[in-house]
Amino acid sequence: MSARARRSQEDMLAAIRAAVLAELSEVGIGRMSMAGIAQRSGTARTSLHRRWSSPTEILLEALEHSYPQETVSPGLDDLRGDLIRALGFLVEWLATPTARAVESIVVERGRHPELARALYERVFDQKGGRFTRTVLVHYAEHGHLDPARITDVVTDIGEALVLKHLADAGSPPDEAMLARIVDEAVLPAVGHPPAGNRS
Repeated sequence: MSARARRSQEDMLAAIRAAVLAELSEVGIGRMSMAGIAQRSGTARTSLHRRWSSPTEILLEALEHSYPQETVSPGLDDLRGDLIRALGFLVEWLATPTARAVESIVVERGRHPELARALYERVFDQKGGRFTRTVLVHYAEHGHLDPARITDVVTDIGEALVLKHLADAGSPPDEAMLARIVDEAVLPAVGHPPAGNRS
């Protein structure tokens, strides 16, 4: 396949992913349709049916594609920086259509439990489960943290505090606040206080 053909396919997939997010935003989960996604993306409905069985399958693929993945310093020598960057990914993602789509699924999980379950299994779990969890687990696996400290509660701390700040202040935390969350909550919880606080 030529580079031109590959680009054309990538452009088509990008248009379909954008279309399913727009479809969800405008009509809701229960009223999404292959016809609506096809029209919004400028793609033949038959092309959609060849690859996906339903609008929710297209939606899940769009979420899988755009959900951020944490990164870890190659030398495992910057735990604090890696954690701040992980929360930064969360803050950036919260401003995207993908985040609004996730919110819709979570809010309507009672009506669409299978979709909510697939969201966790195919998107969240595949990308680490919680922001900061990938970083913390990686450092623990390489002997830099006590694995016993990397509990579900601890891996929830950073993400929960970011979301609480958003709810309380009406805006996501800035980088200085992300650093405070890491320094005052996440690092102490894993027994690794910031360098300036170590005795």
